[in-house]
Amino acid sequence: MSSDFTFWNVILMGLASFRLTRLIVFDQITYIFRKPFFDEITEVNKNGENEVYLAPKQHGFKKWMGELLSCYWCTGIWASIFVIYLYFFASFTGKVIILILAVAAIGSIIEVIISKILGN
Repeated sequence: MSSDFTFWNVILMGLASFRLTRLIVFDQITYIFRKPFFDEITEVNKNGENEVYLAPKQHGFKKWMGELLSCYWCTGIWASIFVIYLYFFASFTGKVIILILAVAAIGSIIEVIISKILGN
């Protein structure tokens, strides 16, 4: 293990894992990568408006990936493994990526808090 493995590095890796997981599972920018593993289902709600739901494909690898990508906790495990790999084996570049993701996570958390305070 790295000699600079500290509590604060674990916090950074945790924030990086959080942000990477949200990026993979929820963010619009990665929708193109998730799309092949889901079927779009449109239903009309009680107000007569169309609502679109995503459901994992029904068979094989696409079903498995769809189920993985629809589970925040499951994807989080794999994102955490990737972040830890970056920390220990990708040297400087890996640590820069972790730092970028961690800072983005802090920004995301602050945005959610401010939005809640302002009632948006």
